[in-house]
Amino acid sequence: MKKKKSIKNSLINLFLFLMLLVGLALVFNEPIKTFLLKQRSNQYRVSDITKDQIAENKKKETTFDFDAVEAADLESVLRGTFSDEDLYVLGGIAIPSVSINLPIYKGLSDAAITFGAGTMTPEQEMGEGNYSLASHHMINPEILFGPLVNIQLGAPIYLTDLEYIYEYTVTYKEYVAPTRVDLLDIVPDKTLLTLITCDYTGANRLAVQGELAKKTPIKEASPEIADAFGLSINR
Repeated sequence: MKKKKSIKNSLINLFLFLMLLVGLALVFNEPIKTFLLKQRSNQYRVSDITKDQIAENKKKETTFDFDAVEAADLESVLRGTFSDEDLYVLGGIAIPSVSINLPIYKGLSDAAITFGAGTMTPEQEMGEGNYSLASHHMINPEILFGPLVNIQLGAPIYLTDLEYIYEYTVTYKEYVAPTRVDLLDIVPDKTLLTLITCDYTGANRLAVQGELAKKTPIKEASPEIADAFGLSINR
């Protein structure tokens, strides 16, 4: 009888322990994911690379299959954090009004849009045509492209390839269907930037577009813009 009671108590204790683990996982899921995302993203800040590295990265082959991108759950973040996948930095995007400062990677791999912003088409160039970027929208609204929900029309968006600062002015912000690939089209007589992220449900997309307002040699960038990228500029 005592043996059966002991086994029963052990099973109860094991069940309670497993429930505790599940509870801890649910509580700390988002903080762990946020920490890992920021750590990996910080490794690729545009302030830590060179123009020569960017030039080499432009030549690299990578994927542009947006349909193959998975949701950024803890498992995929862990997988990306500890994988040896190369991420090819092409520059950076900074939006001071909503506290965005992210590396721009070539391509649309899971890692690219989980740890920064990925380019959506192979041949696009900053300051030309319709430069299109995608990134995840996480539960934490302060990371990746989550803050775009708060961006206002008229806000400045800055890109850099370490040669120039490209300043765009926000002219469009809408929730759209995933089928709105026309937003990536080149528009005659306009030089556009298009930013795409999921809405909070994952069913639709938030699209933000801006028009090029100014192109400035990086050595002539204002201290405020340099600070937005974390850059130290020798004038």
